[in-house]
Amino acid sequence: MTATLILVLALSVLIGLSLGVLGGGGSILTVPILVYVAGFEAKEAIAASLFVVGVTSAVSVISHARGGRVMWRTGLIFGAAGMAGAFVGGLLGGQIPGQILLIAFAIMMVATSVAMLRGRKKNGDAPPVKHELPLGRVLLDGAVVGLVTGLVGAGGGFLVVPALALLGGLPMSVAVGTSLVVIAMKSFAGLAGYLTTVQLDWGITLGVTAAAIVGTLAGSKLAGRIPEAALRKAFGWFVLMMGTFVLIQQAPADLRWFIAAGIAALAAGTAGICWFFISSCPLRKRSGRPDTVPSTA
Repeated sequence: MTATLILVLALSVLIGLSLGVLGGGGSILTVPILVYVAGFEAKEAIAASLFVVGVTSAVSVISHARGGRVMWRTGLIFGAAGMAGAFVGGLLGGQIPGQILLIAFAIMMVATSVAMLRGRKKNGDAPPVKHELPLGRVLLDGAVVGLVTGLVGAGGGFLVVPALALLGGLPMSVAVGTSLVVIAMKSFAGLAGYLTTVQLDWGITLGVTAAAIVGTLAGSKLAGRIPEAALRKAFGWFVLMMGTFVLIQQAPADLRWFIAAGIAALAAGTAGICWFFISSCPLRKRSGRPDTVPSTA
């Protein structure tokens, strides 16, 4: 039991690290840790994850705010719209089979990861600038993201960050910091609903929260130092791996190994292409600097 608790706490540091660096992934990591390692029931794990992710996100926001990486107006309005959308999504989700929701969840994660790895198309040479987003855009994006996260039952960081970075044009580090405001708001709103019917093991829940806070403090410092492109790629690969895992889990048992092998082969090939194309491809560098450094070959 002691060894299990130590393992749970060690893994919980990763929850905070993910939230602090990537602005998402908290619920995706917390629920499996609580169910498969700590032995929580599914509903208890979901409720506990909302507490862990909500508190951890709120703490992480402080560090990001000090670093100037939080757009408060955008985050608060996005969060409010997201809470309303999540309520509607939760109502609709109760009418849809769970397996279909999880498959849709995984497909959406994969699509999101591809968008993050590709980045914004032709945004000129100017880098993203920190700015508050238009009210109408924030309300619309927040409601849509909330609707989707209400349907699939996740915290939404894996959608909030791309919405702010790709659609809103915010720098990744600012999108990460601002997303934590949204995640905290939606997590506490969801927790309030769950606590009406679910009892938590507060000892383990508080222990996991404390360990996650340690991770998020380290992650918040790293987020401000990691280059924009590297942070976006890290988020993209993380979401891609988690989406793939969920897809495999929802496949028929006798096909899981076959699907996993196919995905692994595809991922290996894609990783090789991505390594050269995204990280060090001369063509990509030429597209950004050829006008200033013409070839003399």
